[in-house]
Amino acid sequence: MLNQSKNLEFNSKGYLVNFDAWNGDFAIEMAKEHGLALKDRHWLVINFLRDYQSEYGIAPDHREVIKKLNKQINPTTPCTKKHLEDLFGEGGCKLACKLAGLPNCHCKGA
Repeated sequence: MLNQSKNLEFNSKGYLVNFDAWNGDFAIEMAKEHGLALKDRHWLVINFLRDYQSEYGIAPDHREVIKKLNKQINPTTPCTKKHLEDLFGEGGCKLACKLAGLPNCHCKGA
């Protein structure tokens, strides 16, 4: 488990408490725990989420991610919430925010 090996603190919903404690290895290890191998499109979303959180102090909702990364996530057809959810498997939008080290997310049902 990540929190045992790295002394990381998570909130009651499983999000990293200290945004600055995040690094790429954290995302890779957490992704592995969820059976996910991170590819370029995953990193595109993760980096966008981190940049947005840094700039605005809140997590973007999935519509903002889709609006900004539409063609990069799915270059052949318009990106939808389903494409974003499929990219991150069962954890969907919530998992993307957790992998990015955000303290929360604005995904439906978060």
